[in-house]
Amino acid sequence: MAATISFSFSLDPHQQQQQHQPWRSTIQHLPFTHIPTKPSTPLHLLQKSHHFPFTTPLSSSPSPPEPCLIDPLPTSGFMTNNELNKLRLLENFRYSHEFGSGSMWVGVMRAENLDSTVGLLSESFAESMSLPFGYVRFLAFLVKQYMVERRGVMPHMATLVAFYREEGGEEELAGTVEVSFNRRGANASPPTPAAPKDSPYVCNMAVKKPLRRKGIGWHLLKACEELISQMSCAPINVYLHCRIIDTAPFSMYTKAGYSVVKTDNIFILLTLQRRKHLMRKRLEVVNDPLEAGFSSSDEYPYT
Repeated sequence: MAATISFSFSLDPHQQQQQHQPWRSTIQHLPFTHIPTKPSTPLHLLQKSHHFPFTTPLSSSPSPPEPCLIDPLPTSGFMTNNELNKLRLLENFRYSHEFGSGSMWVGVMRAENLDSTVGLLSESFAESMSLPFGYVRFLAFLVKQYMVERRGVMPHMATLVAFYREEGGEEELAGTVEVSFNRRGANASPPTPAAPKDSPYVCNMAVKKPLRRKGIGWHLLKACEELISQMSCAPINVYLHCRIIDTAPFSMYTKAGYSVVKTDNIFILLTLQRRKHLMRKRLEVVNDPLEAGFSSSDEYPYT
């Protein structure tokens, strides 16, 4: 089962009719947080039908492959010393975990991972919304535009990607998640109930369908928390959204220490949206990730 997705572009047909720019206006924010439960279309059928170039770096080495990390992260013009330091932190960030039958590692998405990450997010989003095959290609176009623009906001946000290797198998892209660290990295039009823009926010999490229920989503969340702790200089609150109907991710977030701050009122249904919880967790700043509970023994059956 996938972990979280948080796309905030609108699929509301009434809203799209009021826009004047056909494709750009639909990308309002890519943040909703949920897990596909009973998809109408398997992910492998979507990939087979639409032939997305979802390539991922492969390696037989037990350690993370360096070729995925050689391209410099993008910058947006002049950067302060503090921003440069944070960009270096993102470039060097690693989170890893050993499973009983495989291993995974998480790092910041590079340019060569963009197409495969776009494909994963587009398929997961279409699956969760039970959208027809033809809409996946359109979603991929919107998602790619969004992700290219968001990469220009670094180091105020980052897209993380997880790679998984089954014992004796090849490494493959397993999941992705987006995290913003401050107001400059926040989406302009966040989902409701709105999270404070000055606080870190986790969204757009997805796990490849064949690799769900291995704990990958759980460790993507832990990787986000570890990165936020490293990027912050003081204890801080981190926020995320969870749809009311998504009981499995809600249980995961609760187990991870998140609590409900606010919930959409019932009138949100009039806008053709699902009701959501806004959830929050207090993170401490630590030097050793194990002190914050990022233990390799952490497991969760739903992701």
